[in-house]
Amino acid sequence: MLSQDTVPAGASVRDRPGDGRLQLDGRWTADQAPAVEAAAARIAAAGRAGPVALDLSGIERLDTLGAWVLERTRAEIEQAGGALAYHAVRPEHRTLLGEVRLREPEAPPPRRHGVIVGALDATGRQTVRGGHEFVTALAFLGELIAACGRVAVRPGTFRGNALVNQIQQVALNGTPIIVLISFLVGGIVAQQGIFQLQRFGAQTFVVNLIGLLILREMGVLLTSIMVAGRSGSAITAEIGSMRMREEVDALRVMGLDPVEILIVPRVLALMIGLPMLTLIGDLAALAGGGLTAMLYGGLTLDQFLVRLQAAVGVHHVMVGLIKAPFMALTIGVIATIEGFAVEGSAESLGRHVTASVVKSIFMVIVLDGLFAVFFAAIDF
Repeated sequence: MLSQDTVPAGASVRDRPGDGRLQLDGRWTADQAPAVEAAAARIAAAGRAGPVALDLSGIERLDTLGAWVLERTRAEIEQAGGALAYHAVRPEHRTLLGEVRLREPEAPPPRRHGVIVGALDATGRQTVRGGHEFVTALAFLGELIAACGRVAVRPGTFRGNALVNQIQQVALNGTPIIVLISFLVGGIVAQQGIFQLQRFGAQTFVVNLIGLLILREMGVLLTSIMVAGRSGSAITAEIGSMRMREEVDALRVMGLDPVEILIVPRVLALMIGLPMLTLIGDLAALAGGGLTAMLYGGLTLDQFLVRLQAAVGVHHVMVGLIKAPFMALTIGVIATIEGFAVEGSAESLGRHVTASVVKSIFMVIVLDGLFAVFFAAIDF
Protein backbone atom coordinates (compact mmCIF):
# COMPACT_ATOMS: atom_id res chain seq x y z
CA MET A 1 0.00 0.00 0.00
CA LEU A 2 1.02 3.62 -0.51
CA SER A 3 2.35 5.65 2.38
CA GLN A 4 0.20 8.34 3.99
CA ASP A 5 2.53 11.22 3.04
CA THR A 6 1.36 13.92 0.72
CA VAL A 7 3.00 14.87 -2.52
CA PRO A 8 4.28 18.45 -2.12
CA ALA A 9 3.34 21.46 -4.20
CA GLY A 10 -0.38 20.90 -4.62
CA ALA A 11 -1.28 17.55 -6.17
CA SER A 12 -1.42 14.64 -3.75
CA VAL A 13 -2.29 10.96 -3.55
CA ARG A 14 -3.13 9.22 -0.29
CA ASP A 15 -4.62 5.97 0.85
CA ARG A 16 -8.20 6.15 2.00
CA PRO A 17 -8.71 3.72 4.87
CA GLY A 18 -11.67 1.42 4.79
CA ASP A 19 -12.30 0.86 1.08
CA GLY A 20 -8.75 0.70 -0.35
CA ARG A 21 -9.27 3.55 -2.76
CA LEU A 22 -6.66 6.19 -3.57
CA GLN A 23 -7.77 9.73 -2.74
CA LEU A 24 -6.60 12.49 -5.07
CA ASP A 25 -6.38 15.96 -3.54
CA GLY A 26 -5.11 19.40 -4.43
CA ARG A 27 -4.71 21.16 -7.73
CA TRP A 28 -4.01 18.99 -10.77
CA THR A 29 -3.09 21.85 -13.06
CA ALA A 30 -0.26 22.93 -15.33
CA ASP A 31 1.41 25.12 -12.68
CA GLN A 32 1.71 22.02 -10.47
CA ALA A 33 3.22 19.85 -13.23
CA PRO A 34 6.09 18.34 -11.13
CA ALA A 35 3.69 17.38 -8.33
CA VAL A 36 1.19 15.98 -10.85
CA GLU A 37 3.87 13.81 -12.46
CA ALA A 38 5.05 12.57 -9.07
CA ALA A 39 1.50 11.69 -8.04
CA ALA A 40 0.94 9.91 -11.36
CA ALA A 41 4.10 7.86 -10.74
CA ARG A 42 2.67 6.74 -7.38
CA ILE A 43 -0.59 5.74 -9.08
CA ALA A 44 1.33 3.78 -11.71
CA ALA A 45 3.27 1.98 -8.98
CA ALA A 46 0.01 1.04 -7.30
CA GLY A 47 -1.31 -0.23 -10.64
CA ARG A 48 1.52 -2.72 -10.88
CA ALA A 49 0.38 -4.24 -7.58
CA GLY A 50 -3.27 -4.71 -8.54
CA PRO A 51 -6.48 -2.92 -9.61
CA VAL A 52 -6.60 0.77 -8.73
CA ALA A 53 -9.67 2.78 -7.71
CA LEU A 54 -9.22 6.57 -7.75
CA ASP A 55 -11.49 8.90 -5.80
CA LEU A 56 -11.49 12.29 -7.55
CA SER A 57 -13.83 14.09 -5.15
CA GLY A 58 -10.94 15.85 -3.39
CA ILE A 59 -9.48 17.49 -6.48
CA GLU A 60 -9.78 21.24 -6.13
CA ARG A 61 -9.04 22.04 -9.75
CA LEU A 62 -8.37 19.95 -12.87
CA ASP A 63 -7.13 21.30 -16.19
CA THR A 64 -6.13 19.72 -19.47
CA LEU A 65 -2.64 18.76 -18.28
CA GLY A 66 -3.89 17.04 -15.13
CA ALA A 67 -6.60 15.18 -17.05
CA TRP A 68 -4.13 14.12 -19.73
CA VAL A 69 -1.67 12.80 -17.12
CA LEU A 70 -4.44 10.78 -15.45
CA GLU A 71 -5.55 9.33 -18.78
CA ARG A 72 -1.96 8.56 -19.75
CA THR A 73 -1.47 6.74 -16.47
CA ARG A 74 -4.69 4.81 -16.95
CA ALA A 75 -3.60 3.75 -20.44
CA GLU A 76 -0.18 2.62 -19.16
CA ILE A 77 -1.77 0.53 -16.40
CA GLU A 78 -4.26 -1.09 -18.80
CA GLN A 79 -1.55 -1.83 -21.35
CA ALA A 80 0.39 -3.61 -18.60
CA GLY A 81 -2.65 -5.79 -17.88
CA GLY A 82 -3.95 -3.86 -14.89
CA ALA A 83 -7.13 -1.89 -14.28
CA LEU A 84 -7.92 1.65 -13.16
CA ALA A 85 -11.35 3.07 -12.36
CA TYR A 86 -12.51 6.59 -11.47
CA HIS A 87 -14.98 7.24 -8.64
CA ALA A 88 -16.82 10.32 -7.36
CA VAL A 89 -16.01 12.27 -10.52
CA ARG A 90 -17.63 15.66 -10.88
CA PRO A 91 -19.44 16.23 -14.23
CA GLU A 92 -16.99 18.87 -15.45
CA HIS A 93 -14.06 16.60 -14.64
CA ARG A 94 -15.71 13.66 -16.40
CA THR A 95 -16.19 15.77 -19.52
CA LEU A 96 -12.56 16.89 -19.50
CA LEU A 97 -11.29 13.35 -18.97
CA GLY A 98 -13.44 12.17 -21.88
CA GLU A 99 -12.06 14.87 -24.17
CA VAL A 100 -8.42 13.98 -23.51
CA ARG A 101 -8.97 10.23 -23.40
CA LEU A 102 -6.21 8.48 -25.25
CA ARG A 103 -7.63 6.89 -28.36
CA GLU A 104 -6.81 3.38 -29.40
CA PRO A 105 -3.96 3.27 -31.88
CA GLU A 106 -4.96 2.81 -35.48
CA ALA A 107 -4.93 -0.74 -36.71
CA PRO A 108 -1.87 -1.57 -38.79
CA PRO A 109 -2.49 -1.77 -42.53
CA PRO A 110 -3.33 -5.26 -43.75
CA ARG A 111 -0.47 -7.35 -44.97
CA ARG A 112 0.03 -6.97 -48.69
CA HIS A 113 -0.64 -10.04 -50.78
CA GLY A 114 0.36 -10.94 -54.28
CA VAL A 115 -1.30 -9.42 -57.32
CA ILE A 116 -3.65 -12.37 -57.88
CA VAL A 117 -4.65 -12.73 -54.25
CA GLY A 118 -5.07 -8.95 -53.96
CA ALA A 119 -7.30 -8.88 -57.04
CA LEU A 120 -9.42 -11.74 -55.72
CA ASP A 121 -9.68 -10.05 -52.33
CA ALA A 122 -10.77 -6.75 -53.89
CA THR A 123 -13.31 -8.56 -56.07
CA GLY A 124 -14.76 -10.37 -53.09
CA ARG A 125 -15.04 -7.19 -51.04
CA GLN A 126 -16.72 -5.36 -53.92
CA THR A 127 -19.13 -8.26 -54.39
CA VAL A 128 -20.12 -8.23 -50.72
CA ARG A 129 -20.51 -4.45 -50.79
CA GLY A 130 -22.61 -4.71 -53.95
CA GLY A 131 -24.84 -7.30 -52.27
CA HIS A 132 -25.38 -5.01 -49.30
CA GLU A 133 -26.21 -2.09 -51.60
CA PHE A 134 -28.66 -4.27 -53.54
CA VAL A 135 -30.45 -5.24 -50.33
CA THR A 136 -30.52 -1.58 -49.29
CA ALA A 137 -32.01 -0.61 -52.66
CA LEU A 138 -34.72 -3.28 -52.34
CA ALA A 139 -35.58 -2.07 -48.83
CA PHE A 140 -35.75 1.53 -50.01
CA LEU A 141 -37.90 0.51 -52.99
CA GLY A 142 -40.33 -1.18 -50.61
CA GLU A 143 -40.43 1.96 -48.47
CA LEU A 144 -41.09 4.05 -51.57
CA ILE A 145 -43.93 1.77 -52.69
CA ALA A 146 -45.44 1.94 -49.20
CA ALA A 147 -45.22 5.74 -49.29
CA CYS A 148 -46.97 5.79 -52.68
CA GLY A 149 -49.68 3.57 -51.20
CA ARG A 150 -50.19 5.98 -48.31
CA VAL A 151 -50.42 8.89 -50.73
CA ALA A 152 -52.97 6.99 -52.83
CA VAL A 153 -55.09 6.33 -49.75
CA ARG A 154 -54.84 9.97 -48.64
CA PRO A 155 -54.70 12.04 -51.84
CA GLY A 156 -54.96 15.25 -49.85
CA THR A 157 -51.41 14.76 -48.57
CA PHE A 158 -49.93 14.58 -52.07
CA ARG A 159 -47.91 17.65 -53.07
CA GLY A 160 -49.09 18.24 -56.63
CA ASN A 161 -47.18 21.50 -56.97
CA ALA A 162 -43.94 19.69 -56.18
CA LEU A 163 -44.70 17.06 -58.85
CA VAL A 164 -45.37 19.73 -61.50
CA ASN A 165 -42.19 21.58 -60.53
CA GLN A 166 -40.11 18.41 -60.74
CA ILE A 167 -41.59 17.51 -64.15
CA GLN A 168 -40.56 20.96 -65.34
CA GLN A 169 -37.04 20.44 -64.00
CA VAL A 170 -36.69 16.94 -65.47
CA ALA A 171 -38.60 17.10 -68.77
CA LEU A 172 -39.14 20.68 -69.89
CA ASN A 173 -35.77 22.09 -68.86
CA GLY A 174 -33.98 18.98 -70.08
CA THR A 175 -35.53 18.96 -73.56
CA PRO A 176 -32.98 21.21 -75.33
CA ILE A 177 -29.92 19.17 -74.38
CA ILE A 178 -31.71 15.88 -75.11
CA VAL A 179 -32.78 17.11 -78.56
CA LEU A 180 -29.29 18.37 -79.39
CA ILE A 181 -27.44 15.24 -78.28
CA SER A 182 -29.96 12.87 -79.89
CA PHE A 183 -29.87 14.81 -83.18
CA LEU A 184 -26.08 14.63 -83.30
CA VAL A 185 -25.92 10.94 -82.36
CA GLY A 186 -28.55 10.06 -84.96
CA GLY A 187 -26.57 11.90 -87.62
CA ILE A 188 -23.31 10.20 -86.62
CA VAL A 189 -24.85 6.71 -86.63
CA ALA A 190 -26.41 7.34 -90.05
CA GLN A 191 -23.16 8.67 -91.49
CA GLN A 192 -21.10 5.70 -90.33
CA GLY A 193 -23.80 3.30 -91.51
CA ILE A 194 -23.87 4.86 -94.98
CA PHE A 195 -20.08 4.65 -95.29
CA GLN A 196 -20.14 0.92 -94.52
CA LEU A 197 -23.22 0.03 -96.58
CA GLN A 198 -21.97 1.88 -99.67
CA ARG A 199 -19.44 -0.91 -100.16
CA PHE A 200 -22.32 -3.23 -100.98
CA GLY A 201 -24.52 -0.69 -102.74
CA ALA A 202 -27.07 -0.94 -99.94
CA GLN A 203 -26.91 2.55 -98.50
CA THR A 204 -30.71 2.79 -98.54
CA PHE A 205 -30.79 0.20 -95.74
CA VAL A 206 -29.34 2.84 -93.43
CA VAL A 207 -32.96 3.85 -92.80
CA ASN A 208 -33.66 0.40 -91.34
CA LEU A 209 -30.49 0.64 -89.29
CA ILE A 210 -31.17 3.96 -87.65
CA GLY A 211 -34.91 3.32 -87.33
CA LEU A 212 -34.56 0.08 -85.37
CA LEU A 213 -31.45 1.10 -83.46
CA ILE A 214 -32.80 4.46 -82.33
CA LEU A 215 -36.34 3.39 -81.48
CA ARG A 216 -35.48 0.15 -79.71
CA GLU A 217 -32.14 0.84 -78.02
CA MET A 218 -30.19 4.03 -78.54
CA GLY A 219 -32.99 6.53 -77.95
CA VAL A 220 -34.04 5.38 -74.49
CA LEU A 221 -30.51 4.45 -73.45
CA LEU A 222 -29.01 7.80 -74.45
CA THR A 223 -31.87 9.73 -72.85
CA SER A 224 -31.59 7.73 -69.62
CA ILE A 225 -27.86 8.36 -69.39
CA MET A 226 -28.42 12.08 -69.91
CA VAL A 227 -31.17 12.16 -67.28
CA ALA A 228 -28.99 10.22 -64.84
CA GLY A 229 -26.18 12.73 -65.28
CA ARG A 230 -28.43 15.78 -65.16
CA SER A 231 -31.49 15.08 -62.99
CA GLY A 232 -30.14 12.16 -60.93
CA SER A 233 -27.13 14.15 -59.78
CA ALA A 234 -29.38 17.13 -59.00
CA ILE A 235 -31.65 14.98 -56.82
CA THR A 236 -28.67 13.58 -54.92
CA ALA A 237 -27.22 17.06 -54.41
CA GLU A 238 -30.56 18.50 -53.23
CA ILE A 239 -31.26 15.75 -50.71
CA GLY A 240 -27.62 15.65 -49.63
CA SER A 241 -27.63 19.39 -48.96
CA MET A 242 -30.82 19.01 -46.93
CA ARG A 243 -29.13 16.26 -44.94
CA MET A 244 -26.13 18.50 -44.26
CA ARG A 245 -28.41 21.31 -43.04
CA GLU A 246 -30.48 18.81 -40.99
CA GLU A 247 -33.65 19.74 -42.87
CA VAL A 248 -34.57 16.07 -43.25
CA ASP A 249 -34.41 15.64 -39.47
CA ALA A 250 -36.54 18.77 -39.10
CA LEU A 251 -39.23 17.19 -41.29
CA ARG A 252 -39.28 14.11 -39.05
CA VAL A 253 -39.51 16.32 -35.94
CA MET A 254 -42.55 18.04 -37.47
CA GLY A 255 -44.21 14.63 -37.96
CA LEU A 256 -43.76 14.57 -41.75
CA ASP A 257 -42.46 11.62 -43.74
CA PRO A 258 -39.40 12.68 -45.81
CA VAL A 259 -40.11 9.90 -48.31
CA GLU A 260 -43.59 11.25 -49.03
CA ILE A 261 -42.45 14.87 -49.09
CA LEU A 262 -39.13 14.61 -50.93
CA ILE A 263 -38.89 11.30 -52.76
CA VAL A 264 -42.33 10.46 -54.15
CA PRO A 265 -42.69 13.66 -56.24
CA ARG A 266 -39.18 13.34 -57.64
CA VAL A 267 -39.47 9.66 -58.58
CA LEU A 268 -42.91 10.16 -60.14
CA ALA A 269 -41.57 13.12 -62.10
CA LEU A 270 -38.76 10.94 -63.43
CA MET A 271 -41.17 8.16 -64.39
CA ILE A 272 -43.41 10.63 -66.22
CA GLY A 273 -40.69 12.79 -67.74
CA LEU A 274 -38.30 10.12 -69.02
CA PRO A 275 -40.80 8.51 -71.48
CA MET A 276 -41.63 11.98 -72.79
CA LEU A 277 -37.95 12.79 -73.25
CA THR A 278 -37.39 9.40 -74.87
CA LEU A 279 -40.05 10.05 -77.50
CA ILE A 280 -38.66 13.54 -78.17
CA GLY A 281 -35.13 12.14 -78.35
CA ASP A 282 -36.24 9.45 -80.81
CA LEU A 283 -37.75 12.06 -83.12
CA ALA A 284 -34.64 14.23 -82.89
CA ALA A 285 -32.33 11.28 -83.62
CA LEU A 286 -34.45 10.22 -86.60
CA ALA A 287 -34.35 13.80 -87.87
CA GLY A 288 -30.56 13.85 -87.58
CA GLY A 289 -30.30 10.47 -89.30
CA GLY A 290 -32.68 11.54 -92.07
CA LEU A 291 -30.74 14.74 -92.74
CA THR A 292 -27.49 12.80 -92.92
CA ALA A 293 -29.08 10.17 -95.21
CA MET A 294 -30.18 12.91 -97.58
CA LEU A 295 -26.75 14.57 -97.56
CA TYR A 296 -24.53 11.48 -97.77
CA GLY A 297 -26.82 8.72 -99.06
CA GLY A 298 -28.59 10.56 -101.86
CA LEU A 299 -32.05 9.84 -100.43
CA THR A 300 -34.93 12.26 -100.75
CA LEU A 301 -37.23 13.10 -97.86
CA ASP A 302 -40.08 11.06 -99.39
CA GLN A 303 -37.82 8.04 -99.89
CA PHE A 304 -36.59 8.27 -96.30
CA LEU A 305 -40.10 8.46 -94.85
CA VAL A 306 -41.45 5.63 -96.99
CA ARG A 307 -38.49 3.41 -96.13
CA LEU A 308 -38.80 4.28 -92.42
CA GLN A 309 -42.52 3.47 -92.39
CA ALA A 310 -41.83 0.09 -94.00
CA ALA A 311 -38.92 -0.72 -91.67
CA VAL A 312 -40.40 0.08 -88.26
CA GLY A 313 -43.73 -0.46 -86.57
CA VAL A 314 -45.54 0.74 -83.51
CA HIS A 315 -44.15 -2.12 -81.42
CA HIS A 316 -40.61 -0.86 -82.05
CA VAL A 317 -41.59 2.49 -80.58
CA MET A 318 -43.27 0.77 -77.64
CA VAL A 319 -40.11 -1.18 -76.81
CA GLY A 320 -38.27 2.03 -75.96
CA LEU A 321 -41.21 3.58 -74.15
CA ILE A 322 -41.74 0.45 -72.02
CA LYS A 323 -38.14 0.57 -70.84
CA ALA A 324 -38.25 4.25 -69.88
CA PRO A 325 -40.31 4.11 -66.62
CA PHE A 326 -38.21 1.25 -65.24
CA MET A 327 -35.01 3.11 -65.99
CA ALA A 328 -36.47 6.25 -64.42
CA LEU A 329 -37.36 4.30 -61.27
CA THR A 330 -33.82 2.90 -61.11
CA ILE A 331 -32.30 6.36 -61.48
CA GLY A 332 -34.63 7.82 -58.83
CA VAL A 333 -33.99 5.10 -56.26
CA ILE A 334 -30.20 5.25 -56.65
CA ALA A 335 -30.16 9.07 -56.57
CA THR A 336 -32.25 9.27 -53.40
CA ILE A 337 -30.31 6.51 -51.61
CA GLU A 338 -27.04 8.31 -52.30
CA GLY A 339 -28.59 11.60 -51.22
CA PHE A 340 -29.69 10.20 -47.86
CA ALA A 341 -26.22 8.70 -47.38
CA VAL A 342 -24.54 12.13 -47.46
CA GLU A 343 -22.85 13.11 -44.21
CA GLY A 344 -21.90 16.54 -42.91
CA SER A 345 -19.09 17.50 -45.27
CA ALA A 346 -18.73 18.85 -48.78
CA GLU A 347 -16.40 15.97 -49.60
CA SER A 348 -19.12 13.49 -48.72
CA LEU A 349 -21.61 15.36 -50.90
CA GLY A 350 -19.30 15.30 -53.91
CA ARG A 351 -18.46 11.64 -53.40
CA HIS A 352 -22.11 10.55 -53.25
CA VAL A 353 -23.12 12.70 -56.23
CA THR A 354 -20.38 11.02 -58.27
CA ALA A 355 -21.46 7.59 -57.01
CA SER A 356 -25.06 8.37 -57.91
CA VAL A 357 -24.22 9.17 -61.53
CA VAL A 358 -21.86 6.22 -61.99
CA LYS A 359 -24.22 3.68 -60.42
CA SER A 360 -27.23 5.03 -62.30
CA ILE A 361 -25.49 4.83 -65.69
CA PHE A 362 -24.21 1.33 -64.91
CA MET A 363 -27.64 0.06 -63.83
CA VAL A 364 -29.35 1.70 -66.82
CA ILE A 365 -27.03 -0.16 -69.20
CA VAL A 366 -27.56 -3.43 -67.31
CA LEU A 367 -31.32 -2.94 -67.35
CA ASP A 368 -31.27 -2.19 -71.07
CA GLY A 369 -29.38 -5.42 -71.68
CA LEU A 370 -31.89 -7.42 -69.63
CA PHE A 371 -34.78 -5.89 -71.57
CA ALA A 372 -33.04 -6.65 -74.86
CA VAL A 373 -32.74 -10.31 -73.89
CA PHE A 374 -36.35 -10.39 -72.69
CA PHE A 375 -37.84 -8.81 -75.84
CA ALA A 376 -35.72 -11.09 -78.03
CA ALA A 377 -37.00 -14.12 -76.10
CA ILE A 378 -40.66 -13.16 -76.63
CA ASP A 379 -39.97 -12.06 -80.23
CA PHE A 380 -41.35 -8.57 -79.68
